[in-house]
Amino acid sequence: MTWSWRLLLLLAAGFAVTMAVLPHPPKVPIDGDKYQHMLAFGTLTILAVLAFPRTPLLRIGERLSFLGAMIEVVQSIPALHRDCDIMDWVADTAVIVAVLLVVAISRRMRPSAI
Repeated sequence: MTWSWRLLLLLAAGFAVTMAVLPHPPKVPIDGDKYQHMLAFGTLTILAVLAFPRTPLLRIGERLSFLGAMIEVVQSIPALHRDCDIMDWVADTAVIVAVLLVVAISRRMRPSAI
């Protein structure tokens, strides 16, 4: 079953990175750049926990936060006409930590949970 979560994670990460590096991404119904970042990385975090259930949560958080940082670095390329904003990375990391805290608490309350 983890293979399906891994495939979904790969597709979601590909979509998120593609949307982040497009010079003129399409409009989406979520208004506000920070909310879009938080929705994307919250989703990626949930999928990563499901896709890699035995991986330490700290490692998942570190890797996803690094992905967020790399997106911001790529967005600093002038030809993309995007804005590199460290606060976007902070928003990404904050939601990653929040989701992982909920997962950690859930795991402590019910060892058979996620």
